[in-house]
Amino acid sequence: MRISELHIYQKDLPVIGGPYTMSRVTLHSVDTTIVKLVSDTGLVGWGETAPLGPVYQPQHALGARAAIAEMAPNLIGQSALTPLLLRRHMDGLLNGHNYAKAAIDVAVMDMMGKHYGRRVCDLLGGAECERLPAYYAIGLGSPDEVSRIAIDKVTQGYRRVQIKAGGRDVAIDIAVVKKVWEKIGGKAQLVVDTNRGMTASQAIRLSLACRDIPFVFEQPCNTMEEVASIRNQIAQPIVIDENTECLNDVLRAISMGVCDGFGLKMTRLGGINAMATVRDICAARSIPHTCEDCWGGDIVAAAVLHIAASVEPRLLEAVWTAGSYIEENYDPENGINVDGGYFDLPSGPGLGINPDESRIGDLSTSFA
Repeated sequence: MRISELHIYQKDLPVIGGPYTMSRVTLHSVDTTIVKLVSDTGLVGWGETAPLGPVYQPQHALGARAAIAEMAPNLIGQSALTPLLLRRHMDGLLNGHNYAKAAIDVAVMDMMGKHYGRRVCDLLGGAECERLPAYYAIGLGSPDEVSRIAIDKVTQGYRRVQIKAGGRDVAIDIAVVKKVWEKIGGKAQLVVDTNRGMTASQAIRLSLACRDIPFVFEQPCNTMEEVASIRNQIAQPIVIDENTECLNDVLRAISMGVCDGFGLKMTRLGGINAMATVRDICAARSIPHTCEDCWGGDIVAAAVLHIAASVEPRLLEAVWTAGSYIEENYDPENGINVDGGYFDLPSGPGLGINPDESRIGDLSTSFA
């Protein structure tokens, strides 16, 4: 089975109740790129990548589509049953751009699953469970506003709540952390994520002011070196997220001893297979982590759930997708949604979703 067609689509995903605000980014909508692969046997595989604008990280939507188009002519005719060889072939066509290659990787895994009549999680070694814990991420806001949302999400069944911080007076962030903990206490795991938005001194100040609150501190500073410089002065466990842009970054963070866990974005690392490699490295070192992505619809969400299902439950902190912030599902029947703070693993072959092509946006480019 070989790739015979590659189609690239662009779609805007408006943020429900937006904007969604982080220390470095304010989102009213997200530009997602969807890839449709067609095999010479007629099977279809779907992939997606949705970077958060041009300043959150080096990845951006126009870059994704340009990178995929750069590789596409030389992907036609390649085997759709050998994802490792296909990845090496893509690396030979284009240096870097893991986030763009991820869309191809996801689409090939979807197609393979359909070819063999198996779910993607089965191709990855099997599912540990069929129901996966979700977490909810709350954007920047006032203490009263953020604590109100946190209470609501815990009531809905979420057992992990992330609140954003950074990019403003640290005193406000301290007040938010204290207010949220006052309201939810030990009912849920609390994560404070600055998205690289604090200086070292600000991070230390927040940690000291909230020393008695057992939150997880996610990506407090811009670089691993900055985080390493304050590691011994932070009272809470540290998670690295944005600094893990490739497998080598994960290995570097482990060797530096800079963190206690990871927030892993599937497309940023390069797709399902790259994420599986990191999964196994984390298992070898007993490092807990989340499985998630920057943004995206049902395609990204389904891919994240399949890799999350293959993670040892003791190491899977939680799963995040952007579904709670998006107006519609690509697949109106099998779309990915949270139920009582948990995701149900898709049951069909491949990714387990079948996008309605009227919902996947505008055709950008085609190759055959």
